[in-house]
Formats: sequence, structure tokens, C-alpha cells
Amino acid sequence: MKHIFSIVAIVVVLCASVINCRAGRSYGSDVNTFGRDGSYALGMNLGESLKADNIFPNMDDFVQGMMDVLTDSATRFSMDEAYMIFQDAYNALHEAQSAQAEQQEREFLAENSARPEITVTDSGLQYEIINEGTGEKPTSEDKVLVHYDGSLIDGNVFDSSSYHGDEPVEITLDDFFITGIIEGVQLMNVGSTYRFYIPSILGFGSDMNIPQFPPFSTLIYTIELVEIVQN
Repeated sequence: MKHIFSIVAIVVVLCASVINCRAGRSYGSDVNTFGRDGSYALGMNLGESLKADNIFPNMDDFVQGMMDVLTDSATRFSMDEAYMIFQDAYNALHEAQSAQAEQQEREFLAENSARPEITVTDSGLQYEIINEGTGEKPTSEDKVLVHYDGSLIDGNVFDSSSYHGDEPVEITLDDFFITGIIEGVQLMNVGSTYRFYIPSILGFGSDMNIPQFPPFSTLIYTIELVEIVQN
């Protein structure tokens, strides 16, 4: 948390120079002043970072805080107070976003499980059979060759065996870090293609703290089991 505040605070102060330059005013020496392109790029980088963390500040107060610091004007809070206020606001925002994401996952899984083609296991893993093969089923200790695509419920593809070329990818199930896949592939006969809907509790957990994977991300994996590799 503290490093997030420190990074934002540093960039906020730098971004204030952009605002001052646009107003024809400069604080500090010219050697410390960004050019127009550099200032715009800095603004883009800050915006991207804030957007990735789902932080959308009130711009009036945001700019006023920067201006007060740069002009040595009286501030509403001391820097220690500002850190604590930011921390509290960030925690409240994070809790609200997590609660919303948890509700969205619960609603998605409930609606999806009601589809007639969906089977739900005791763990909560959901799957549908795209094509049923006739070969053997692997155990958790086996190495398998698979084609797969992994996406989120919004359709964003985050992983695919095609990234590694046209050939299937070899994995050892026990070494795989997604519990839902370890369970799911053992349900498949060689030659099968299944689509798995993996709740966050069987995937990346309730909070990966990675922009690509919001809290309570349900993972959707379409997997073709090509072969069980003999050791």
C-alpha cells in the first residue's frame, strides 16, 4: 500500500508542473521542467496507472492538492495525515470493488449453472462437454498434451496454447497452479474437448492484485486433451 501512495505522490507532484506550464507559470528552475511532449507522456502514464488500479480521483481536489504542494501554500493536511487519508480511501475503494466483483461472480456462476449442458462438481467447478473422446483419463501425476484457451467472462483471452505454436503443450497436472484445471482435466477422456468455468476459489483467488485479473475472476478454459504422455 505505501509504495502505491509514494508512487502516486511523486507523479502527482511532477504532473503539477504540467498544469503550471500550461498556465504559463513555472515553479523551480528550468532544468527541472518537462517539455510539452514529456509532460503529456507523463500525464498519459499517470492516467494509465490510476486507471489500471481503478482510481478515478475528483479532479478539482486532485489538482488543488498538487498546486498547494508546489506553491508551498497551506494544505488541508500534513503529509502524514494525507498518507493515512489516502490509505483509508484506497482500502474503502478496494473493499467496495471486491464486494461488487464477488457479487458479479456469484451471479454469473448461478446463471451459468442453470444451463442444461452444464455440470457442477462438488468443488464448484462447472463444465460443459464440447466433444467426448474415448481414450483413457489422466491422473494428477500424469503429463498430458493439450490445446487450450483461457479467458475471463468478458471474453478477454489471457492465455492460449497457440502462443507456443501449432503443437499441443505438455503439462504435468500436479505442477499446474490452477486447481480447477487439475480437477477438470482428470474428468476428460483422451480426445475430448471440455469448457471449464473455474470459480476464483479454484483459480487465482479472491484478489490477485494484478490489473489483468480483477478480484473474484472466474476463468473460462476450453481444453482439448490430445494425449497422455508416457513417462
